[in-house]
Amino acid sequence: MANASGFFTPSVPNRFGVQPATGINRFGLFSFKQISNKVFCLSAVEGAEKHASKPSEARIPRLVSKGCKLVGCGSAVPALQISNDDLAKIVDTSDEWIATRTGIRNRRVLSGRESLTTLSVEAARKALLMAKVDPDDVDLVLMCTSTPEDLFGNAPQIQRQLGCQKSLAYDITAACSGFLLGLISAACHIRGGGFQNVLVIGADGLSRFVDWTDRGSCILFGDAAGAVLVQACNIEEDGLFSFDVNSDGSGQRHLNAAIKENETHNALDSNGSVLAFPPKQSSYSCIQMNGKEVFRFAVRCVPQSIESALGKAGLATSSIDWLLLHQANQRIIDAVATRLEMPPERVISNLSNYGNTSAASIPLALDEAVRSGKIKEGHTIAAAGFGAGLTWGSAIVRWG
Repeated sequence: MANASGFFTPSVPNRFGVQPATGINRFGLFSFKQISNKVFCLSAVEGAEKHASKPSEARIPRLVSKGCKLVGCGSAVPALQISNDDLAKIVDTSDEWIATRTGIRNRRVLSGRESLTTLSVEAARKALLMAKVDPDDVDLVLMCTSTPEDLFGNAPQIQRQLGCQKSLAYDITAACSGFLLGLISAACHIRGGGFQNVLVIGADGLSRFVDWTDRGSCILFGDAAGAVLVQACNIEEDGLFSFDVNSDGSGQRHLNAAIKENETHNALDSNGSVLAFPPKQSSYSCIQMNGKEVFRFAVRCVPQSIESALGKAGLATSSIDWLLLHQANQRIIDAVATRLEMPPERVISNLSNYGNTSAASIPLALDEAVRSGKIKEGHTIAAAGFGAGLTWGSAIVRWG
């Protein structure tokens, strides 16, 4: 099992009783003496210099303590809606059976000319518009997904379609924890690499990897994209207070979509010269999940992670305005909220309309809550992601 944790300087350190942190390492903290022995994000900065129209426009790492804040969000979902009643026509289930066990009533599924890329671009554009940031001012695009439409990643294509000509772009694969890890990665690039605007996109098209004859898993998943714009700011305005992230590969057997060889003969005959060569073409299996074990994992580990992050931020649960969890199952959300003694009215949930959208679920729910006026500027949010890997983690953030 691996663990990394960190805390960042709160905007009002005296209120929370936390001493300012100068940065992070795998254990969550570094000093300026340590900085002098390291080079942060060098390749990213060199890449940016090639695209800068003037030398002065190139990003240069600044060895100073900087803050970061969330200033824009957006989301997009497919047009096709699949209800529980629709699923009951193809598998032995019912609306009551699904809703009682999961809290889900509808989900959106990619179809026709829609793609994960087009959803991601739409969500990102909405986030940039809210943040009032021009695409040319974006330094980095992080595409958090486990279902890219290209084996080598989606981020550069999204960057191109957005018109972010001066940015670096790459993918992060961490399933349902992906967006949370992308958020933390954005903070690292801003604090250690001198980046100003980082676009974090969480998007997944899990419907393409669902066995639609398996009622235990097909009822859960949907497709969506969500995005946030993370922006550098003065340390006094810092809005990312702390984090806690973990992984445990021994749990992979409970939730996976492993690679498999296709059951076909090799296209070329090796004439016996090399055994098993050329290799058979391969593809990924449908999602395999042990629901009971995943449930036990989530209700045990997620509250612990949030409590750890709150401790590093010097905050009590009562200081949190909103609890925003990965939208996997309403029973998991309720169990974690009960453990943390968070009242239902302070828990964000849109699971019933979209199902489990993996890396998209947190930014999708955040965007809806912000645009509806539920989450307001200055509100503090405890966010947590968890899923395949197994991976899980949490972050304490302030909106705006």
